[in-house]
Amino acid sequence: MFRKSAGTPPKLDTQHAGSPMSTEPVVGRRLRAYLEFVAAVFYFFLARSMAHRAATGLVNDAWLPLVEQCMLLFLLLVGFACFGMLIDREKHPVSEQGLPLREGWQSEAGMGLAIGWGTAIACALILTITGGIAIVLVLQPSSWGWLLADGAYFAVAAMAEEVAFRGYGFQRFIQCVGPVGASLGFAVFYALVQSLLPGSSHASIAVSMVFSLALSLAYLRTRALWFSWGLNFGWKASRALIFGLTVSGVSSHSSIVEGIPMGNFWFTGGGYGLDGSWMAFLLFLAAIPVVYRTTRDLDFHYNVPVVVPGGIPVDMDAAAKRQHDAAMATHENTPPPLVQILPSASPAASNEVNRAPQDDPVDSH
Repeated sequence: MFRKSAGTPPKLDTQHAGSPMSTEPVVGRRLRAYLEFVAAVFYFFLARSMAHRAATGLVNDAWLPLVEQCMLLFLLLVGFACFGMLIDREKHPVSEQGLPLREGWQSEAGMGLAIGWGTAIACALILTITGGIAIVLVLQPSSWGWLLADGAYFAVAAMAEEVAFRGYGFQRFIQCVGPVGASLGFAVFYALVQSLLPGSSHASIAVSMVFSLALSLAYLRTRALWFSWGLNFGWKASRALIFGLTVSGVSSHSSIVEGIPMGNFWFTGGGYGLDGSWMAFLLFLAAIPVVYRTTRDLDFHYNVPVVVPGGIPVDMDAAAKRQHDAAMATHENTPPPLVQILPSASPAASNEVNRAPQDDPVDSH
């Protein structure tokens, strides 16, 4: 399911492959990557605390979630960019975090958004069939402005999560344990962070883990955060803004629609929302193959191994031209072979040659 990074493989020392010196660079790189991963995790919690304190002192409770997420995203991007420039000597540290403005990045985000939206629609349809959803609409003019603010909140919050859990720290952890180990490790890490929210349960932890695996798969297949950001944003914003459902225990994100699901806790997730339902867990298990299939072309484009030439560089065109010129020069300097054609004999001469000599006639006298 997961594929290794398409980076340049380290060159092996064939002369000293069995000596301890040949393993020191690999061990050193892994150790440095592990220390960078630990520093990234520590900085994530520090940035969360700083963003919350700063936002609390700047705005009121109504604007607190949006401002806090904006400040968190800014601190993560700047902090990890400094890590990349100072430690890893990266020339484009923001792009290296998974945000390259490459051709087609909008389409990648759109595909992820479609899968996240489709998963939310599937959950809503199942809820409607099994128990129903009570919908309350609030159509005041001021509610539409808050709807835009809520949409911006989910967009920024989803990007902050992707930078934190699929960005710099995740990429360094890949260098330590590989893509599969990093995906599993960050799934556990993401689930532990989500378990700190009020109302979390065993089902919410399971949903967080499988959701994180789907997002990590999207990054590994595309080598960017656009697809995973679209999936994250589509899953959370669709439930809150379209159906008014609770997201991770918070039901105040939608100012237009308020949805109250009715039915079994196994489907609704109770007060925690669909993030704590086993139905969402099964749907995201089914969504992982969809993500894998959808990113097939992107995986081929961005994960094809780079062929690194070895030995002495050879210009094949120049070599062929030299051979051609040498052959042509040899052909031109070689004198043409001499062909001697004997002149044909005249008929008279031929008769004289072919005629046998005769004796003189005897004189009858």
